Amino acid sequence: MLNNSDQTRVLVTGSTGLVGSAIRKVVHSCDDARFRQRHDEHWFFVSSTDVDLRDSSQTQTLFEQLQPTHVIHLAAIVGGLFRNMRSQADFFMENCKINENVIHCCHMFKVQKLVSCLSTCIFPDKTSYPIDESMIHNGPPHASNFGYAHAKRMIDVMNRAYNSQYGCAFTAVVPTNVFGPHDNYNLEDSHVIPGLIHKCYLAKKENTPFTVAGTGAPLRQFIFSEDLAKLFVWALRNYNDVEPLILSGLLFSLFLLESRLTEQTLNVNEKIEVPETDEVTIRTLALEIAAAMDFKGPVVWDGSKPDGQFKKTASNAKLMRLFPDFEFTDFAQALRDSVKWFVSNYDEARK
Repeated sequence: MLNNSDQTRVLVTGSTGLVGSAIRKVVHSCDDARFRQRHDEHWFFVSSTDVDLRDSSQTQTLFEQLQPTHVIHLAAIVGGLFRNMRSQADFFMENCKINENVIHCCHMFKVQKLVSCLSTCIFPDKTSYPIDESMIHNGPPHASNFGYAHAKRMIDVMNRAYNSQYGCAFTAVVPTNVFGPHDNYNLEDSHVIPGLIHKCYLAKKENTPFTVAGTGAPLRQFIFSEDLAKLFVWALRNYNDVEPLILSGLLFSLFLLESRLTEQTLNVNEKIEVPETDEVTIRTLALEIAAAMDFKGPVVWDGSKPDGQFKKTASNAKLMRLFPDFEFTDFAQALRDSVKWFVSNYDEARK
């Protein structure tokens, strides 16, 4: 649990990004008191405009000024499939610098709890499914983003090392593909959902086909950014195991079960719980984004572009044991909200 003294000071790095923006919203205005800022907590949100965490002296100065007792570490150099493939060395070195500086300062300044953000790309490419928390280091990650993936794996290594040698309460969570407002919509560097939302927006605006890179066959799991934000707050206050914790959303709405339903049986008002092992194909995702955007033109699949890793199914069984009553946002509604936010904030959105 967080310290109940007046000195509870929570630092959030990378706070202007997708997850950081969601955490700020949740702690300041969530309807559920379990996730809101407590009267004895002081939250500090910093970004790359405030400090370059690749610089050890700047990082140390930040910790000296804020004296955090708890840290949520989100800051990272990130990008989509193609940027990862182009920048393996940069992604490895830059992220290792950030993580080393933040984690070491957490030790130096006696931070009581550190929760860092990993990614499912850290899991082995060749493995059995679903993947669980014990399998992170069971083989090399997929070749398309091995630089970023190994840098993220090193967070787990450092957490365990500082815990073993110094008893530090450092841990990490492993979210599946995150989406929501304030994402990065750059067509070259974004992840799948924001990239498809931006492409579909432009296709509708310019009256051109909505072209999707790859075959549409790969499978992915997703979690809404505001759900992830709530789980970060919960983990900071309640999760005390050094072993990382997978955070995967549960998918709701029958329209996602493309392999199980025909158009004649579809009932958009009906909801069922879908096991986390049921992933969404990129094809289904693209079509649903087109529907949310009210795009009436053709959707084209560019099979000349790489698909990336076919699947990386992660199990959230441990999370469900620890927090069985957590309510995930309906996936269809979260997707519609994300499209609506992008359209409403197009001029200001990162792109």
